[in-house]
Amino acid sequence: MEYKIGQLYMISKHSHEQSDRGEGVEVVQNEPFEDPHHGNGQFTEKRVYLNSKLPGWARAVVPKIFYVTEKAWNYYPYTITEYTCSFLPKFSIHIETKYEDNKGSNDSIFDNEAKDVEREVCFIDIACDEIPERYYKESEDPKHFKSEKTGRGQLREGWRDSHQPIMCSYKLVTVKFEVWGLQTRVEQFVHKVVRDILLIGHRQAFAWVDEWYDMTMDEVREFERATQEATNKKIGIFPPAISISSIPLLPSSVRSAPSSAPSTPLSTDAPEFLSVPKDRPRKKSAPETLTLPDLEKKATLNLPGMHSSDKPCRPKSE
Repeated sequence: MEYKIGQLYMISKHSHEQSDRGEGVEVVQNEPFEDPHHGNGQFTEKRVYLNSKLPGWARAVVPKIFYVTEKAWNYYPYTITEYTCSFLPKFSIHIETKYEDNKGSNDSIFDNEAKDVEREVCFIDIACDEIPERYYKESEDPKHFKSEKTGRGQLREGWRDSHQPIMCSYKLVTVKFEVWGLQTRVEQFVHKVVRDILLIGHRQAFAWVDEWYDMTMDEVREFERATQEATNKKIGIFPPAISISSIPLLPSSVRSAPSSAPSTPLSTDAPEFLSVPKDRPRKKSAPETLTLPDLEKKATLNLPGMHSSDKPCRPKSE
């Protein structure tokens, strides 16, 4: 439960910080969901506007107003997240996540889901892995951060073998882009972006622990609701008010599919950092292009990485 609260807090705050006029994360739907197999969960649908963050070769082929639809089904400790784009019907990202209380030692966790698929396993270490320079903040660096409430922090090489509590977020990431001439470049680029997002997000969840550690689930849901509404306004989108939280669960017959997404709490005042900046220069950072891999290489990537309240997995040595 501690990791779940920290994750919901981090996703909401991170989305708000990364959003600006015309670009960012718009929350379209966030509500309880019931699945006959996985049980009770939360469903969210978001639109991610990111034209300026695309590399030049990608901006050349997409319209000016461009967004990716994210649908997530959260049955913690199991979640499913899907990304699609109406402009690119042959593009999709499918992510399955499982959480376990270990340091990334379960190599067979996705054997049932991907028995005969060639996979690349990548460990993510929040303390020692490098992040893009434009995202680095010393206050969010686990090597320097020390939690006042928990005493956790200032992680050093090998922290995964000595720190407690610890848990691991295992992710099975599948990317498809069936367009001749661009398939390999797009699929590898997306895997790189997904890895960077996971690394940055979990560094933040760890470094923000003193902000969310004492929260209850109801409190983090209210924080989530207030933050989502403030973020929608910040990027210039004013949809109907977002409702979340204690509503009766939808019957499984109403919807089918996986369910994931943070739900929302019950307060009116948004946190201080949620105020909309008036005059802020537009960010012009775009992801770097990547070296092209072998054309025969599969597009499925297994990313075990991110430990709960403590931290994520570190790269596995040969």
